Amino acid sequence: MFYQVIAQCTQTLKNLETWLDKAEQHAALKKYDVAVLMTSRLSPDQYHFIQQVQSACDYVKFAAARLSGQAPPKHEDTEQTIDDLRERIRKTIEFAQSVKETQYTGASDRKVGVTWAPPGEVIRGGDYLLQLTIPNMYFHVTTAFAILRHNGVDVGKMDFLGPLNLVDA
Repeated sequence: MFYQVIAQCTQTLKNLETWLDKAEQHAALKKYDVAVLMTSRLSPDQYHFIQQVQSACDYVKFAAARLSGQAPPKHEDTEQTIDDLRERIRKTIEFAQSVKETQYTGASDRKVGVTWAPPGEVIRGGDYLLQLTIPNMYFHVTTAFAILRHNGVDVGKMDFLGPLNLVDA
């Protein structure tokens, strides 16, 4: 389960990367600086677009690392441009895809420490994946998607879903 879920999360990050192309195209068509989108947000108390992408990447890399018994790679959160975000996404995908399925052996019972938990408390790997990773990764990806849509970027449901593995009937 862990390998497949992380693989799905990395595919979602790949989808997000394609939205960046559409964001650039939209900005060029409407003749505005695409940097405007980078600091756009849906609500004053929500993260802006860059932070949404950073957070989505973080949930994927942390899950891949923690559930496979590794230390997560460090990203300094210094991204400011679309190209910076592309690089962040690619580094995250590269790391997540480097984890072999066998490295997730025992992940469901692995004890995962989270910085905000009370001292001495951890969460089991299965709960970490289902209660934190999946909902948070999709929350931040969906919010990034909504920010682009809100600003007129032509992304739709199939952009969100990405490629489907269709077969002959």
